[in-house]
Amino acid sequence: MAKSKWAAFAHPDKAYDYAGDKLARAWKALHAGDLEPFPDEKHVAKLLKANPLLTKGAGGKDAAKIAAQLQDAWRAFHRGDFQEAHDTGVALKALGASVAIKAGGIHATYLLKSDKDKLVRYAELAELAEAAIAALPDEANSHYRRAFALGRYSQSLSIAQALAQGIAGKVKSSLDTALKLAPKHAEARTALGLYHAEIVGKVGGMLAKFTYGASAGEAEKQLKEALKLTPDSPIAWVEFGNAQLLLHGAKGEDDAAAAFAKATKLKPRDAMERLDAEWAKAQLA
Repeated sequence: MAKSKWAAFAHPDKAYDYAGDKLARAWKALHAGDLEPFPDEKHVAKLLKANPLLTKGAGGKDAAKIAAQLQDAWRAFHRGDFQEAHDTGVALKALGASVAIKAGGIHATYLLKSDKDKLVRYAELAELAEAAIAALPDEANSHYRRAFALGRYSQSLSIAQALAQGIAGKVKSSLDTALKLAPKHAEARTALGLYHAEIVGKVGGMLAKFTYGASAGEAEKQLKEALKLTPDSPIAWVEFGNAQLLLHGAKGEDDAAAAFAKATKLKPRDAMERLDAEWAKAQLA
């Protein structure tokens, strides 16, 4: 899918290198926000058993090979080699969709300059998510990654375009499904909170409530729950800050600044968290 070389992550750090057994040991902390299952042979074999069409002739040996490829893709993601992580995930189709979408999405969010290129990327990632949902409907992240890709896509459009295309409803549906499958999915709660905040901020409280079922109260509730689940996650604080601006405008600037400052003080555990923190730092400059 990707032919040209992607813009590189500019903050490489040995701390983001999870070679060998380091990945498994750090996994719970690295994935506290998205609850991605560790892709060991046992987990991959379970997925293959649930949907034999994922790969032809899959047995224990294939599960081990796929698990090794997935782990390498996640290592690439965490150290900031987003194109490698994305391309490896894409090659694994539905089994690799989660890492492909996260890598491609984070790279687009922070390292792609062109809005047109971002729209193309997010549309491609949404297609990957659709395939993952069809193949792995019981995996929470099949649904969450769809919401993530469509949500980022909609943010690259005008609110009128996004609402006219019905994207908001698709995002909400995917987040509801993800949270039904994984109630402690912090990133999904953050996204749901932001969903409410963006609609309220764009169309006003009354229209948001009666037309889309969105409210400032629900936005605050979901965002605070995400912070409770992952208090050490920069993105949880970043999006909490963004929501204060959407919901309260100038009156929310102090709370937003405090949230961004909190994000900058947390120690990044990988390339994504470093980019989240760098973005927050830029807002305070």
